[in-house]
Amino acid sequence: MRDNYDIDKLNPRPNPYAKRLKKTITINIETSIIEYFKRQAERTGVPYQTLINLYLNDCVQNNRELNITWK
Repeated sequence: MRDNYDIDKLNPRPNPYAKRLKKTITINIETSIIEYFKRQAERTGVPYQTLINLYLNDCVQNNRELNITWK
């Protein structure tokens, strides 16, 4: 293995997945919601954060509208 590489000669290609990269955020979610997705994760074998992301992505893809009624 070489100690030094000439980066300019490597011919880098654009990342085809760059548009699908995830961004780390901080969000406050009720404990009951987290517990729900953790139970689903145990049942399905899919990590709970992935399940939350899949659910939110489904909302976006299907253009779901929020229906909120305040008490």
